[in-house]
Amino acid sequence: MANRLTTKDKIINAAERLFAERGFSETSLRLITNKAEVNLASVNYHFGSKKELIQAVLARYLNQFMPALGRALEEVDQEPDLTLQDAFEAMVEPLMALNDVRQHGTALFLQLLGRGYIENQGHLRWFVSTHHGEVLEKISELVHRTAPHLKPTDIFWRMHYTLGTLVFTMSSYRALVDIAKADFDQDNDVETVLRRLIPYMAAGVSAPQPSLLTVTE
Repeated sequence: MANRLTTKDKIINAAERLFAERGFSETSLRLITNKAEVNLASVNYHFGSKKELIQAVLARYLNQFMPALGRALEEVDQEPDLTLQDAFEAMVEPLMALNDVRQHGTALFLQLLGRGYIENQGHLRWFVSTHHGEVLEKISELVHRTAPHLKPTDIFWRMHYTLGTLVFTMSSYRALVDIAKADFDQDNDVETVLRRLIPYMAAGVSAPQPSLLTVTE
């Protein structure tokens, strides 16, 4: 007989889908409890607050993704001729493994991550940096190594542009795949879309800084 979901799992599963589809701000606890078919008190009992529920939803993915990503980045860091594209490529397998967490887990995780940035969920940045700061530092270290001409402010902006590109692409994933099939008879899945993005993102992050830029560093 299949294992029955706990009340906590029901809440996280319902919240995850609603957060990805509607956003954190537009998803009320009552909407979540209605979808999960549990009472409101159970959310307070298991999570304490909406912020902690949001963190729990992301933690299900981050707790698997970040350690795997850290190992992958340490491995590519041993390559003497490492490029930024190589570093970004190292992220694909840890991302694709999230499909083992949940069906369509890779796309869901990226949508949720994007929601956190778009809606300025500052507590998520604190949560990720507090629990996975070493991996974030490793990413910055590899960007510095492969694009030493960039200043810290350049890296800050370009990595956020990169995240924005990734989030937009994944939020439009199904429509883009349908268009590619209709217009070019091309079949794509999440992994092929990610791998198509990587050369574009790596080139953008590592591009020379325009000399006319006068923004104060």
